[in-house]
Amino acid sequence: MADIQTQEDIYKVVSSFYTKLFSDERISYLFTTVIPIHLHLEAHLQVLVKFWSQALLGTGGYFNNLTQVHLDVNAKAALTKEHFEIWLNHLFEAIDEYYEGENCERMKNQAYNLSAIMQIKIAQGKS
Repeated sequence: MADIQTQEDIYKVVSSFYTKLFSDERISYLFTTVIPIHLHLEAHLQVLVKFWSQALLGTGGYFNNLTQVHLDVNAKAALTKEHFEIWLNHLFEAIDEYYEGENCERMKNQAYNLSAIMQIKIAQGKS
């Protein structure tokens, strides 16, 4: 298998990832009821592509406050440690489904770190 090398590769991962999230009743309500991403999924996937492309490929273009986005979601429905574990599991599965290599491992490590930071920030209530 090849490594993640392009924005198209990242799109393939995040699209598969969201298919998994929507199929998992333990977490899907966050993306359908709490924040109805399913109504503008393609636009959301493009934001994720920009984020991960900036992180992995150095392309730039992501300007949102990632912490504030998650604090806003948490204000509507509590994001738990279990939610973050489910999120990571599905992301890792989506990556491993199609790719392997250095960028894949970087994506997993960064996702793990982001998960930990988000949980701390949510507990503190700070952006």
